[in-house]
Amino acid sequence: MTGRLQPGDVAPEFALPDDAGTPRSLSDLRGRKVIVYFYPAAMTPGCTKQACDFSDNLEDLQGLGYEVVGISPDKPEKLARFRAKENLTITLLSDPEKETLSQWGAFGEKKLYGKTVTGVIRSTIVLDESGVVTHAWYNVRASGHVAKLRRDLGID
Repeated sequence: MTGRLQPGDVAPEFALPDDAGTPRSLSDLRGRKVIVYFYPAAMTPGCTKQACDFSDNLEDLQGLGYEVVGISPDKPEKLARFRAKENLTITLLSDPEKETLSQWGAFGEKKLYGKTVTGVIRSTIVLDESGVVTHAWYNVRASGHVAKLRRDLGID
């Protein structure tokens, strides 16, 4: 695993398929502020809560110049089912090889129910219009995270 990103770091480029299989890259989002969040698995309770919270807040966030991108190791087909089932409006990207997850510090050892395991570390990284990290949170809680993010960004 690459080390965790810190404010001031240039975010690593990615090119990943979305839930429709269309390639999306970080460079496509230059000129906009971007919230990239990493989650373990679509259609699980915590990940569903977090994705719905981001979708529910997307219009407000976009009004403030932010785009929201969720990345998980799920394949595009599962992400498409997740989007349809939950009526999600955020961008969902697939990283089954976990390369982007690793480059961004969102895959590695973590504690799960008191045990050390290797997996996706629920993380949120905020980028400025140039792709530079302004905020980085690792091991976040799914529930209430978007409200905390809004407070921490001073947009509440």
